[in-house]
Amino acid sequence: MDRDALERARTRLTEAREERPTRADVEAALERAEAALDALAQTAAELETVVPERLGAAIEEGVRTEVLPVARHIAEVRGLTGQLIRRLEGLQAEIAAERRDRLEDLALLVDLIGSGWRGVERRLDRAERILDRIERSLEERPGAALYRIDGLQAR
Repeated sequence: MDRDALERARTRLTEAREERPTRADVEAALERAEAALDALAQTAAELETVVPERLGAAIEEGVRTEVLPVARHIAEVRGLTGQLIRRLEGLQAEIAAERRDRLEDLALLVDLIGSGWRGVERRLDRAERILDRIERSLEERPGAALYRIDGLQAR
């Protein structure tokens, strides 16, 4: 280390010891500190009145810029959901009407097929009766004579 630097440091320490603050210096510093504290208290009081107003305004602005658009979107979604429900109910009603119409068509088709088969059954019954009459009339008649062409004999 440099001896001159060491000597200068010792000199400054000695001067600092000799230059102790006087009572007047301490009182002036205290007055300045009290004035600064008063200014700080006044600023704190002003902030107590201003901060709630500004905070309320900031919250209100935040709600206006952030929450209200979201509320509009929710209302739009609610409206679209209601519209979707109405359309689904309409489709359900159309499907139910279509189902009833198909059931009516099926019932009519079953009736037509049933009446067709009844007609076929009546015709078959009539044909059976006619065949029965023919068979009875053939049984009641005497047998027909057969002739052979080669000898022409009667049997």
